[in-house]
Amino acid sequence: MSKKVASDKMVVVRESGVHGNGVFAKCDIPKGTKIIEYTGERISWKEAVKRHPHDPSQPNHTFYFGLEDGSTIDAKYGGNAAMWANHSCKPNCEALEEDFGKTTKVFLYAKKNIEAGDELFYDYGLVVEGKQTKKLKKEYECRCGQKNCRKTMLAKNK
Repeated sequence: MSKKVASDKMVVVRESGVHGNGVFAKCDIPKGTKIIEYTGERISWKEAVKRHPHDPSQPNHTFYFGLEDGSTIDAKYGGNAAMWANHSCKPNCEALEEDFGKTTKVFLYAKKNIEAGDELFYDYGLVVEGKQTKKLKKEYECRCGQKNCRKTMLAKNK
């Protein structure tokens, strides 16, 4: 990936046509640009389960980002604009973990050139325990509207 880093001033949060709020480019962002860090309180998965749900009326809407080491970033506490980036089955960004010695950080990178005004999306690839039933997929329904939308924010079955 490129060493170019966009500042938080290059994105803005506003209402999305896909779902709730979204993150939008304020300027053109070249492919490979490190756009924004996904910030928040670092907690254990056990603590995330205890906190769940953030909003009982929307139990599957959270601001958790699960990390490869099993910990979680809870953007409800200390989060920034990145927490509003929506899911898409054909994303223009990807979320990548980077090792910073004693900690890991997550950044959104541009997978392609993004034009000013475009909404930023990444594939959430959510993983839940158990079989991916129709009911479960509906609970995590995708609204991206892409031609090959898999209709869920859940990770592809392996």
